[in-house]
Amino acid sequence: MPTVIVCGALFDGRADTLTGPAEILVDGDRIVEVGGSVSRPTGTHVVDLSGRTVTPGFIDCHVHLTMAGSRIAAQTLSTSASKALTGLGLAQRYLSYGFTTLRDLGTMDPEWPTVDLRNAIAAGTVPGPRLVVAGHLIGATGSHADIGGMYAPRWHLPVADPADGPMQVRARVRTEHKYGSDWIKTANAGGYFSSGDDPARTTWFVDELTALVQTATQLGLPVAVHTGAAQACQQAIRAGVRSLEHAYLIDDDGIALAEEAGTFIVPTMQMTQEDLAELEHGTLPPQAVGKFTRDHTQILQAQHRIAASTVKIAFGTDCGMFPFSHGVREFQAMVTAGITPVRALKAATSVAAELLRRTDLGVISAGACADLVAMPGDPTTDITATASVDFVMARGRIYRNDTHEAQEDR
Repeated sequence: MPTVIVCGALFDGRADTLTGPAEILVDGDRIVEVGGSVSRPTGTHVVDLSGRTVTPGFIDCHVHLTMAGSRIAAQTLSTSASKALTGLGLAQRYLSYGFTTLRDLGTMDPEWPTVDLRNAIAAGTVPGPRLVVAGHLIGATGSHADIGGMYAPRWHLPVADPADGPMQVRARVRTEHKYGSDWIKTANAGGYFSSGDDPARTTWFVDELTALVQTATQLGLPVAVHTGAAQACQQAIRAGVRSLEHAYLIDDDGIALAEEAGTFIVPTMQMTQEDLAELEHGTLPPQAVGKFTRDHTQILQAQHRIAASTVKIAFGTDCGMFPFSHGVREFQAMVTAGITPVRALKAATSVAAELLRRTDLGVISAGACADLVAMPGDPTTDITATASVDFVMARGRIYRNDTHEAQEDR
């Protein structure tokens, strides 16, 4: 049944200002028409959001539906089915906050729970947001990808499959492709929540990362890299990755390289706020305390550096490492770092869609996917409005409508 959305104001994902009042005609899973007044085919359902600002559905480019940062060592030992079911519940709740597309960047599991979850949602077997997934995190022995260091050596648990040397790296990429990953996720620097590695250290050699990117590119898979050290950021950009995740300690030279290369940065700024709060309350995981205490000032400086640049910034949270209920706070963390509200909105809509190479996402225009959210207020001037989403449509289906406005069929 066709649906007309009556908008009080509209952010189309590309413009710097709101337009409206406006109307959007949706048929099936696509936007058919956008204008001051649109057609109303027989049987059209009209949704009155004249008291709301309507935007494209939000895109979170960095989540972990099957990982729990605060208890990752224990949670990793859960079954694949348990992780997939837990991830489904998280994805459905996150959809209600306005996140209609998620890029999941890796699970610590010997199987492929996020690929299965993506396929089930795409087939309509279960409801949920659109998923784009990297099945696993590829890294060297003892790197951020090698969670095996959290267990006694005698256990030999298959919780990670590290690669050393170009040939092993190529094999891991090919396996990800074989079993259905949309992206390749790697790590070329240590992490804060992992043990035995250091974000200030580079963990791939150039020939290893080059082999990874070359293999992925040949197979048509873009590469996202967890990175931290300034040297690691530059190594990744030169290797040709599509996105830097976190870029914790990126310097001016790294920013300049990213701007020139067109590399996207997904800065996960709310994660830093979560970690600062955990550090203050004494609840940060023990393996993170020393590293984060040493680096947090530099991380905040790097975030301001990113905000002041012209680099392509895409919205990503790292939810899973902290509660999904806090994910929408990324908008406010971005603005606190110096990103304008409009740029933050674009980061979660049109720029995120560009990162994903999806011209039909992140915009409100004829032919685009009917992913729409609405909220009171003007998020282009007050970014906190994004935390008040009360209407969600994904692929033309209404998943949430708490607006209590009059609805009618015509």
